[in-house]
Amino acid sequence: MTAASPHQTDPGAPPPPPATPATPDGTAASESSAEPVGPAGTSGSGSDPAADQSHLPAKGLARASAIMAAGTLVSRVLGFVRTALLAVAIGSTTLVADVFEKANTVPNVIYLLLAGGMFNVVLVPQLIKAARRPDRGADYTSRLLTLTTTVLAVFTVLLTLAAYPIVLALTRNWTEPMLALGTAFAIWTLPQIFFYGLYAVTGQVLNANARFGWYMWAPVLNNLIAIGVILSFIITFGRYAASDDQLTEWTAQQTIWLAAGHTVGIIAQALLLLWPLSRLGLKLRPKFGLKGMGLASTGRIAGWTLVTMLIGNIANLLYMRLISGATATREGMGELGASVPGEYAANVAELIAILPHSVFVLSIATVLFNQLARAMDLGRYSRAREIINEGLRIFAIPVMFCMVAVLVLAGPLGRIFGGAAADANLAGAAIGQLLVLLALGMPFRSASFYLMRVFYSAEDAKTPMLIYAIIAAVGLSTAYGLAQVVPDELIPYLVIGLFTALHMLQYLICHLLVVRRWGGFDFASVLGAYLRSGACAATAGLAGAATLWLLGGYNWGFAWNTIFTAVISCAAVGVVMAVVFVVMLRWLRVEEFTAAIAPLARRVPALSRLAR
Repeated sequence: MTAASPHQTDPGAPPPPPATPATPDGTAASESSAEPVGPAGTSGSGSDPAADQSHLPAKGLARASAIMAAGTLVSRVLGFVRTALLAVAIGSTTLVADVFEKANTVPNVIYLLLAGGMFNVVLVPQLIKAARRPDRGADYTSRLLTLTTTVLAVFTVLLTLAAYPIVLALTRNWTEPMLALGTAFAIWTLPQIFFYGLYAVTGQVLNANARFGWYMWAPVLNNLIAIGVILSFIITFGRYAASDDQLTEWTAQQTIWLAAGHTVGIIAQALLLLWPLSRLGLKLRPKFGLKGMGLASTGRIAGWTLVTMLIGNIANLLYMRLISGATATREGMGELGASVPGEYAANVAELIAILPHSVFVLSIATVLFNQLARAMDLGRYSRAREIINEGLRIFAIPVMFCMVAVLVLAGPLGRIFGGAAADANLAGAAIGQLLVLLALGMPFRSASFYLMRVFYSAEDAKTPMLIYAIIAAVGLSTAYGLAQVVPDELIPYLVIGLFTALHMLQYLICHLLVVRRWGGFDFASVLGAYLRSGACAATAGLAGAATLWLLGGYNWGFAWNTIFTAVISCAAVGVVMAVVFVVMLRWLRVEEFTAAIAPLARRVPALSRLAR
């Protein structure tokens, strides 16, 4: 699901089966969707080591990684701020929120469908090779930029002209006034397609020349502009009130302010990269021609990865189309309409649920992937099984804690993004209900993600593609079949609940295929790690629930009063849960905790006590 829409999908990786966020705050996803391109995304084998070194950052990989991580973290925080402010401005379970969400996320998904996979899976490896040539890749880069701007410009114009049929095709049961508003928003947001592409390809050129920080920090500018646009919108037009009749009271000025303002952020994000690009010293000029672009040597791995990305993004659009039906139904429900989640609420819930996966699982899996790839390459399958086991057991600690934390704090977390209107509690509760459904699938999402990387480490991108195809076929047929008998206002719960079921199914398929191909990886010890971590997390959850009860979290008290009190409540409960969780891990002597904390303890001596 574009689900988590408040953040941008990583153009370089196939999204997870159910859905992947797709918005412009630069968090993306590198996260949710970060299935590795695998060997298809690397191209260093057989190259000159000296040449490779010349394109590493001058001040070291560690410093470059720290700069990139900092940019991602800042962008993520600003993305949350942007999302909360947007709910204040236009509501969260409201007509305009869902219509704007549709218009503002579609450009990113369309870009990924058109060119995202081609740029990152096929052209980026060629770009890295070209950067080692005597001209430092000037000729190739010139051709790439010319091709990018030309193709994207043509498609952007055509798609913008087709705004109405696009909105019509991607929505369900919308009335003509709703389609008209969606089309008005889309006319101002669809031009983002061109600038998403320009940002992606320019950023990859910079990365190939060891200028890593700019690509990760540019979204910060985008988020700052978006936050400024929303704040000025609130000052000029006022915040959303539950009594507003948005469909009749909404003006063209508000449409332009909100939609064009967000597009300006995407434009700035792309144009910012042109300055460091100009300082690379490359003699870039318009140059047409496909010769030497690498289009004919895609290779099997890259080809299967491209298909995987297409499957994931098309499924994403179709799932969101179903959820859009709740927007139309809500309009006839009066005050109770605020309790019906729509596309905005679904995306916010996914944004929250995917965060632990992005912060903990993705980072650990990225480190272990290199070890897996080496073990597979050397045919050391016993070592590969050990790494698989190690990764799954280490994930158990953060994943089980975060699952329980989200279950306990679902309500206040939803309230943060519920807005500031009189019906904000109902909106927050609707988001919280979706969060509960997503939280239940967290362990299976992370475990299946990691097992999927096992195939990529063995240079097998066909099997992941087939798995994604199966999941998409099962999910879409089930969702669209049940949608014929389930009321539209319940469709968001159906789709989000289905995502959790699909994560479970995907894990089962991955597990069986991995065991069949490489042998067992001591699943009993993995299950034990999850049970032990789960017991510790459950104890922490009881302490957290008691704390939240004291803060009025279960009776519309302090935790629900305002966005600020919800943030304070989440922080307080989070601290209590974290302390109890660590105490329980030490008391039960969970060995995975010791293994996970040891690397940090070597850098931060004060943490060594926790590792004992």
